[in-house]
Amino acid sequence: MKAGWQTKTIGDVCEVVNGGTPKTGIKEFWGGVHQWITPAEMGKRSSPYINETERTITDLGLKNSSARLLPPYSIILSSRAPIGHLVINTTLMATNQGCKGLVPSSHLNYKFLYYYLTSIVDLLNTLGTGATFKELSGGKLKEVIIAVPRLPEQQRIIDILDVAFDGIAAAKANAEKNLQNARALFESHLQSVFTQRGEEWAEKPLSDVCDLLNGFAFKSGDAVPESETQLVRMGNLYGNSLNLDRSPVFYLDSFAVDYCKYILKEGDLIMSLTGTTGKEDYGYVVRIPECNYDLLMNQRIAKFDSIREDLVNRDYLMHYLRSRVFLDILYPTANGTRQANLSSVIIKTLPIPLCSIREQKMIASSLESLSDEIQHLESIYQRKLTALDELKKSLLHQAFSGEL
Repeated sequence: MKAGWQTKTIGDVCEVVNGGTPKTGIKEFWGGVHQWITPAEMGKRSSPYINETERTITDLGLKNSSARLLPPYSIILSSRAPIGHLVINTTLMATNQGCKGLVPSSHLNYKFLYYYLTSIVDLLNTLGTGATFKELSGGKLKEVIIAVPRLPEQQRIIDILDVAFDGIAAAKANAEKNLQNARALFESHLQSVFTQRGEEWAEKPLSDVCDLLNGFAFKSGDAVPESETQLVRMGNLYGNSLNLDRSPVFYLDSFAVDYCKYILKEGDLIMSLTGTTGKEDYGYVVRIPECNYDLLMNQRIAKFDSIREDLVNRDYLMHYLRSRVFLDILYPTANGTRQANLSSVIIKTLPIPLCSIREQKMIASSLESLSDEIQHLESIYQRKLTALDELKKSLLHQAFSGEL
């Protein structure tokens, strides 16, 4: 720490204000002139500054709850679900009980405080307690140490971080745009393959080229801590990829024999049948990779079974099932109000465009090559995004250890 910097606690240099929520069933408490924010809304924001919230409360709502108005340019910290979202209010604003408002003293610049809290989010999380979800108490927050330089030095550090973070934000936006463009390029090519068909192409129902096998409803009570037999569940399928590390569930190895019908092999194609109504978080198609475990297929997943290799190439089928052409036909068949559910019976009636096996193999090979190139580009852009996040952390560390 530099000479002249003073070691204080948050409680020494800030007023810490708890939030509150008026009773939701009383309409007279809601829709008033007072801005009111929650952690969920804070998590959606890309800018730290906020002057208007999704919900507002009335004078009566403010009076009949523990919510308090924070003066402009306070720092609002989400203190649960999760700990660590940060915003700066530019108008009078109240919060719910999942937030803490920090009103800085005249000796502490609000932006300096914002940057400091950003740098110690990991520490704040370690201070949270609770069984259901972790919550950071006002008492613990007040005990957090902060090194405070004089106001001119605070402003100098703010100016450096503002310029650096604007540059990082621009670089991240560019990398994210390039990432989106790479994905869009593949999607566009995939779309064109199945829409620009030749004269020799024919359309058949999927039932002509394969069958669908639904997974089995394995009992959670039969699960064991670990084995060589793992269950593939809905949560393991996302974005046309398989993640076996996500909440793994195992069964006795004897299940691989007793339920051999539901064992997945390398190269098998499976689809997720359930998702959220109004979202495209189902209908994912995964090709099973080489795996050291026996994989059991759970319910609400279907395998494309008994594929007729004389009519359809397996890789061609996979790319078609992932294409926008097919998904635009698939999604309208889902039923359910709160949960979208696909039917394997209906899926088998949906059409697939077919050309010769030779041409299908050429198409699949071309798509695989382009997919590999796109994945290479994606890995480059993802590494750039990670590096930019690390640079941001490094700058914050330097700033508050007196190295800037």
